[in-house]
Amino acid sequence: MKTGRLKYYLAAIISVVTWGFFSIPLRKIQHYPSDEILYYRIFTSLVFTWVFIALFRTKHLKSDLNYFYSLSKGGRRRIIILCLISGVLISGNWFTYIYAVNNVNLKSAAFAYMVCPLITAFAGFMILKEKLSVLKLVALGIALFSIIILAQGSLRDVLWSVFIAALYSFFLIAQKSMSRMDKFNMLGLQLLIAAILMFPFYVYSFKSFPFDTYFWTDIIIISIFFTIIPLFLSLYALIGMPSSTLGIIIYLNPIVAFAVAFFYFHEGISLHQVYAYSLLLAAVIVFNWNTIKEIVFKIPAAELSEITP
Repeated sequence: MKTGRLKYYLAAIISVVTWGFFSIPLRKIQHYPSDEILYYRIFTSLVFTWVFIALFRTKHLKSDLNYFYSLSKGGRRRIIILCLISGVLISGNWFTYIYAVNNVNLKSAAFAYMVCPLITAFAGFMILKEKLSVLKLVALGIALFSIIILAQGSLRDVLWSVFIAALYSFFLIAQKSMSRMDKFNMLGLQLLIAAILMFPFYVYSFKSFPFDTYFWTDIIIISIFFTIIPLFLSLYALIGMPSSTLGIIIYLNPIVAFAVAFFYFHEGISLHQVYAYSLLLAAVIVFNWNTIKEIVFKIPAAELSEITP
């Protein structure tokens, strides 16, 4: 692997491994409503992000504004629409994930991030015209079969998983389409959009302001270590890799999340889930076979293109 690409892979690895532990602080405040956790997560993340931008990234912000105004009217409209869509998608992804962890089960939330890369790859193929080899198409078929097996155990769980995954997958696609913009500034803008979208719901459902120190400590931890840092790193990783290449890395998330569910929260796993996850693991290996060869066997990408169909 080229040294220049290593930083993007490291950024992706750190982000997805961090998210794998997200259920631990989230479960500690599960007695709070899911929407309330979401509101304060977004608002707190927004404050920290824009304070950081104001203190350390004003040059990048001015550069992005100059680039934005240098675009044609159609180009500016495209970026505005993509930012709005991104804000809606990431807000929806956060809410559904929080709800699944606290009200459905941790395995359905974790499984979402096993489905996510395959949905991302398919969306990248359909929308961004990223190439999919025969092996990758076969992997998509295997993954679909594993989802069908899982659905036989609990249709509700698999629908939650696919919905959570689809929201994040299309968020990544939207980010890939805005590669010229600074990723941290884009994160700040998307958090602002998410906050604006959520504020009317917050006002409508407001009952009382939480003064619990434990709650706010957890929200700050979630905002900094499980929102701003990993989300920025995942967006940064997209600079140096196609969205489909994130597949081999993003699967570290459910591996960590399943380990947390089994060893920390003591959630059981049924036999049909073992079959489904095993098939999905096979799909992961097949889908990312070129990247595995490049990383493990040090075979250059140029040679891989000649080996695989």
